[in-house]
Amino acid sequence: MNSEILLIVGKMVLVAAVILGFILFAVLYIIWGLRRVMGFIQSRIGPNRVGPQGIFQTIADALKLLQKEDVIPEGADRWLFTLAPIIVFVPAYLVYVVMPFGDGLVAEDLNIGIVYVSAITSIAVIGIIVAGWASNNKWSLLGAFRAAAQLVAYEVPMVLAICVPVLFAGSLSLQQIVMAQKGYTFGFIPRWFIFSGWGLPAIASVIYLGAGLAEINHTPFDIMEAESELVAGFNVEYSGMKFAFFFLEEFAASFTISAIAVTLFLGGWQPPLPFLGAQLTGFAHTIVSLFWFLVKSGAVVLVLMWIRGTWPRVRVDQLMNFGWKVMIPAGLFTLLAAGTVVAVWG
Repeated sequence: MNSEILLIVGKMVLVAAVILGFILFAVLYIIWGLRRVMGFIQSRIGPNRVGPQGIFQTIADALKLLQKEDVIPEGADRWLFTLAPIIVFVPAYLVYVVMPFGDGLVAEDLNIGIVYVSAITSIAVIGIIVAGWASNNKWSLLGAFRAAAQLVAYEVPMVLAICVPVLFAGSLSLQQIVMAQKGYTFGFIPRWFIFSGWGLPAIASVIYLGAGLAEINHTPFDIMEAESELVAGFNVEYSGMKFAFFFLEEFAASFTISAIAVTLFLGGWQPPLPFLGAQLTGFAHTIVSLFWFLVKSGAVVLVLMWIRGTWPRVRVDQLMNFGWKVMIPAGLFTLLAAGTVVAVWG
């Protein structure tokens, strides 16, 4: 019995370490990629000195932040001030527990996986409010309140958009949602939800992506850190690695949003054409499925970088009006139409 418990615990620790290592590696090179892509879009030079093509620039930045003094403001709540960055980062880590990286490459295939994802990603707003309140700074608190209003507003259309592929798949399991998109129409058109369902999942994917941008504080919805209005918002009193944790979560969340979009709308790890790995079996199939999942997720991350490098930031009133007056009604209509299609045509 003791050996079985040790084996289970060892497996859990190994999986947790692998997921954490993947997140840190992905974040390092998403930041590098963002700098290079934005440099290309804006006709300027990105990182190109530290390592080949500047690939070690982010590592150098992390080492610099580790050496910076960790300052806690006078009058701040020291425990909550320290705890807030951890609360913000943990959801971006835990969501990967149910993420199907490939055929069979999932830590835990929960039958309520998408509910788990929605619940876990909602925790970040607590950390943001705690950070603003614990800083003992009125600008930090104001930024935290704005962030809470933004996240609550855009959480609703995001959940509505997520429900559309759930209806078509008939399951809350992320792995089952991917399996529901298996196969090809006419032998070459993928049966991904974005290409089916009378175009309703495609509309839902646009709603999801828009709400996701606001959820991860991404341009054009990066009001949480609008220094032109709020001197950097809820994290203004943070320095060193505590400050870095907030941005670690932001970049990790950008990959998370992309991975969930791929899983729900773009077939997950299913290859785009049958001759690109659909006929493989065993270990080769597992590796190819992982490859296609990462390629698709990377493509969506690249779209997010493109948006970040080209779109201007909206005002806070425009942000809230768009969320409540456009995104939520569009999400409700799409969900109602999808439910009608599923109920009538099956």
